[in-house]
Amino acid sequence: MRPPQWCLTLIFICIISLSGRTAMTAFEFGRTYVVRPKGKHQATVVWLHGLGDNGSSWSQLLETLPLPNIKWICPTAPTQPISLFGGFPSTAWFDVGELSEDGPDDFKGLDASAAHVANLLSTEPADIKLGVGGFSMGAATALYSAISYVQGKYENGNPYPANLSAVVGLSGWLPCSKVLPKRMEGAVEAARRAESLPILLCHGKVDDVVLHKFGEKSSSALNTVGFHDVTFKSYERLGHFTVPEEMDVVCSWLSSKLGLDGSS
Repeated sequence: MRPPQWCLTLIFICIISLSGRTAMTAFEFGRTYVVRPKGKHQATVVWLHGLGDNGSSWSQLLETLPLPNIKWICPTAPTQPISLFGGFPSTAWFDVGELSEDGPDDFKGLDASAAHVANLLSTEPADIKLGVGGFSMGAATALYSAISYVQGKYENGNPYPANLSAVVGLSGWLPCSKVLPKRMEGAVEAARRAESLPILLCHGKVDDVVLHKFGEKSSSALNTVGFHDVTFKSYERLGHFTVPEEMDVVCSWLSSKLGLDGSS
């Protein structure tokens, strides 16, 4: 079993438009772990950890999954002040006041993290299918990446370059859900992409960190704006963590949607 590889710390410069002016904000992303495919490389998935975590813990779990054709890229979020913690710093993909769709959206942080995901996928071979997934805040960032992909751009107007084939969100929520319907109105190309992009959402019914209802609302919101291939799975006794039963569903779903042949 090949150990995950360390990648260099990346300094990502996000250009955003503020009140008609261009400002530059530096987001220093942490170390990235890569789990190489044990078989024929057919797909690459960037997997995003939750608030306060890092890429190492998920890379260790993902390496044990029976998905030999997937290359996993597990980055670590920037360490930044978090409103939920009263400004105390933590690893996070964006600032958050509460772990739900009810809080204000930190589009600057979301754009930077979604762009980081796209950048990590940008060097993959042209014949490799690309995906993004995550847990909790990582799931929220994965879903925001899905929105950026179908709209072809980030909130700041910069083009979104990656071609996503699958999106997975565990115990998460959908950012920008309040403004999404208006943005999808009359967007023919975005509607076409949304209709064909497969999304898997899984959520525990006893999750006391990101409530189950936010997972349900996220699935409903995606369906309402034209995402027609959304699968939502609930787990009766699951809290804010993952279990083998849930990961088995993730494995079978990815194998199906990415067309993995299981060859080694």
